[in-house]
Parts: sequence; C-alpha cells; structure tokens
Amino acid sequence: MDAEKCLNDRFVDIHGGLFAKVAKADVGEGVGNLIAQGYDIMAWADPFYPDPAIPPSVMAAMLESLKSGFPAHYTMPIGDTELRRELARKIKRANGMDVDPSRNVLVTPGSDSGLLYAMMPFISPGDEILVPDPSYPSNSLDCRILGGVPVPVPLMEEDNYQPDIAEFERRVTPRTRMLLVTHPNNPTTTVWRRKAVEEICAFAKRHDLVLVSDQAFEDHIYDDIEFATPAALPGMFERTVTVFSLSKGLGLSGLRVGYIVTNDRFMDALYGAAVNVLGATNTLAQAGALAALRDPAILKANYEILERRRRLAHEVFSTIPGVKARPSESGILSWLNIERLGTSAEVAAWVLEHAHVSINEGTPYGLQGSGHVRIVHGCFRDDDRAVKAFIRIKGALTELAAAKGIR
Repeated sequence: MDAEKCLNDRFVDIHGGLFAKVAKADVGEGVGNLIAQGYDIMAWADPFYPDPAIPPSVMAAMLESLKSGFPAHYTMPIGDTELRRELARKIKRANGMDVDPSRNVLVTPGSDSGLLYAMMPFISPGDEILVPDPSYPSNSLDCRILGGVPVPVPLMEEDNYQPDIAEFERRVTPRTRMLLVTHPNNPTTTVWRRKAVEEICAFAKRHDLVLVSDQAFEDHIYDDIEFATPAALPGMFERTVTVFSLSKGLGLSGLRVGYIVTNDRFMDALYGAAVNVLGATNTLAQAGALAALRDPAILKANYEILERRRRLAHEVFSTIPGVKARPSESGILSWLNIERLGTSAEVAAWVLEHAHVSINEGTPYGLQGSGHVRIVHGCFRDDDRAVKAFIRIKGALTELAAAKGIR
C-alpha cells in the first residue's frame, strides 16, 4: 500500500511557509540550523526565546519538587489539586468567575492540546465551525482534524479586526455547531471591545452554539483596554469552554501547562476522557506552574518588559516605507501590513535573507492575513538585542521598498 494514501486528508498543511527555508517535517532541526548560522528567530510565540527565563521562585519550587522525588509519579489526569485551586483563585480575580476547582477546571499539557481537546466533545464529521479570519492557524486545522468544516468569518483591518455580526449571521447554517474565537486575537493582537463580546455572545445564544474561547494572550493588555471574558457574561458559562495558557503571560512556554474552564455538564465529558487523550500534565511542570501563579511579581515584571517592547517595536516598524503598523493591543506580537512590498511569502523570505531574521507569513492565519507578516517582538530578554533585530528588519524592508520605488 502507498503510505502517502494512508494519510487522512483532514491533516492538511496550513502552517506552510511558517519558517522560510525550513522543511515541513523538519521544523525543529531547521530552526536549530538557522540559529546555528546566526539567524534570529522572531516567529515563535515564546516570550524571551531563546534566553533563560525561569523566574527564581519557579526554579526554587521545581528544584524542591525534584528533591522530593514525587515528579516521578503522575498527578490526576485532571491536574494537581492545589494547582486547580490556585487556578480557580486566578479565574475569580482576573476573569470575574466563581468556579469550583474540583468540577470546573482541567489542567492540560499546554493550551494547544487543550484547544483541540476542548472541541472534541462537540464536533462530528460535517459539522460547521465559525472561525474568525485572521486567527490562530490551529483553529481551522483542529476543526479539520475532528472532521468538522471551518467556516472563515472575515475580520476587517479597517475595523481594527472587531467582529461584524452581520458577517457571522450570513454564514450560519443548520450544520453550524460552534463558534471558535481567539481572544485576544493572534496574530493581530486586537482585543474585542465589551460591546463586540456582548454581540458575539448574543449571537451564540441566538443560534444555540457552543463558544470556545482561546484566551492564551489575555494576561497582558495595553492602553487600559478593558478585557471581557465571554464566559463571565450572563447566560454564557452554560455554553462556553474557555482555554487558558501559562505560556504567554508568565513566559513559561516550555513547561507546557494550560487549562480548560467550563460548566459541570461539559466538564463531565472532558473529565471522562482526560486519561485517554491527555494522560496527565507533567508533574514537575505543574509544580512550577503553581509557584508562578503564587508569585504576582512575575506577571508585573513581564508586563513592564513587554509593554515597553511593544512600544519600541512600533516606533521602528511604523516608520518603514510601504508598511502600516498599529501599536499592539496585547501580548508579544506585531502585525504588519506589507502588501505594498509584495506577498507575505516574498517579504518573509526577503527579511530572512537580508536581515537574518525569521518572521511569520500572514497567509497561514487566514485569507485576511494576505499582505501581512507577524513578528514576535517579545522574544529575547534584552531590549537592546530585540531592537537591533527590529532595525535590521527595517533596513531590509526599506531596501525592498526603495527597489519598488516606495519612499
């Protein structure tokens, strides 16, 4: 039998071009080779990568846990009890929801696996899922993995990527089962305003849809923009599954700790299959996660670095000829409109060759990502190193603009 024919056609490549000059089945080695050759990687949404970034309190807790010998063992598949209790406190403080840590919180090995798992109980082959465009590539890919049909709903740049409910209404059919949102948005960094969130929630209730809200970038919101958690709005906890991450805000991507929060009825299905699908999140990583949640200085220090960094990035990128850049509203990313300079693939390849920096093409994030690139400005611990990379990117794109007669 031809092995190629054994591949399920749902497992399609929508991450193509994520790293120019890197083979699709060899991303890890390819990136390692780029680093060895002196390239900077600004295409992984991993805060402070590749610099050391474990806070002292987290390292101390993990070392203590190691010395105890307990990390050789599983925790419960749903997560360590103390960690779930601490997460419930965080959810009440930051998201305005009172949840039962024994009934409404499930720890996952990262929010990527958590996102797919959050969707699994609800999607059958042929079901349709409304997915705002642009948004995280895994949104559409996860739908296909589960046999569902992602239905892109455009978010327009001129509207600051805020949702237009009329666009959602036009795409609802009897097969629509779910609305899947990335809030705040990756890659655009935009935060849906409270009115927009209320409209989205009313839409979900009107059409009896499950809402899955991926809030991996919620920890750092800038310019005093209010962040509204959909599940906290009236009548929404009963139909919402919220996926959270400790990777972005706390800068602990490598620990691979995420968590899901939802109502008792939905959680019954998720708890029941957790051991089969998720196993149990790494015991040592959970000890580190617990320490990080109990040390408020970590979020505060990271916010100060990343808020300053996004301003430095905007100061550089907004002055490139032919490029349009808004200040980031959240997280660690910059989203640039480069359509006057070429396609996103052309521009990303140019930056790799001429600035020795790997950045993301915009097209994997959806049709509305065409003519854009994503830059992870939150990598590197040191501002100076990051700014030097920004300036190399600016120099390369300024040269490209000049070649096209753009000044």
